[in-house]
Amino acid sequence: MSTNAPNHQIRAAHTEHTVTVYQAFDPAIAGPAVAGQRLGAGFKRQRMTWIKPSFLWMMYRSAWATAPGQERVLAVELTREGFEAALGLATASSYTPALHATREQWRQDLHHSPVRFQWDPERDLRLRPLPWRSLQLGLSGPAVDQYLDSWTVSLTDVTEQAHRIRDLARRGDPDAAGLLPAERSYPLPSTLAARLGATAEG
Repeated sequence: MSTNAPNHQIRAAHTEHTVTVYQAFDPAIAGPAVAGQRLGAGFKRQRMTWIKPSFLWMMYRSAWATAPGQERVLAVELTREGFEAALGLATASSYTPALHATREQWRQDLHHSPVRFQWDPERDLRLRPLPWRSLQLGLSGPAVDQYLDSWTVSLTDVTEQAHRIRDLARRGDPDAAGLLPAERSYPLPSTLAARLGATAEG
């Protein structure tokens, strides 16, 4: 992982057509989802659901897939069109003067948008905060329906991989880093970069 990454940059495992994000679930939800390649039984569409392109931020949030209700971590492969559609609908979860002329405008945008975003400190292999940020997206309403029904390409259980990386990292084994997903800068269109307040790359 770079020691001088741009402060606000989406880093993710991605291909020409897809991008991978992560979510953690109770086994009762994750098991049927992987088996049927679709989030369904037990998943509540009416609630906001958060997706994270950063594997290590997901490890931090789920305590390496041990937190109650987050014992199974899924890698969710999305179409890039769907991912960028979500970004195009997103509003910052907190007021950011550089992105909104007034606090009232931000409140109105937040009320009407089915997607919100926030930048949180990225994590290292010991889950300590790094100086740069990682993106999270919160989906609600119609965005959740599109996420489940149109944008998702595949679901893969990566819990065992997570536990193996954790165990190696705790022993200080350098092999831990080699097992991490290959996350790299996601090429954002300029309009989306501006909407998210992403750091310009020179």
